[in-house]
Amino acid sequence: MKRIQILGTGCPKCKKLAENAEAAAKELGLECEVEKVTDIEAIMAFNVMMTPALAVDGDVKAVGKVPSKDEIKEILSE
Repeated sequence: MKRIQILGTGCPKCKKLAENAEAAAKELGLECEVEKVTDIEAIMAFNVMMTPALAVDGDVKAVGKVPSKDEIKEILSE
């Protein structure tokens, strides 16, 4: 099971990223867990200085932007 982490404080962009990630995983039929990481220290532990950010299985894949659903599908298919 993949673990998708949304790194951000809960701003509208963070929420959109979470929506896109959940939709992408659903369309791919992936079994996954979506976790929202809102604690600043936890986010910094990923060496992320701009939010929102997307991590898959603990590996940061996108920082400071909201990838589209299709972009996230590509990331999840790697």
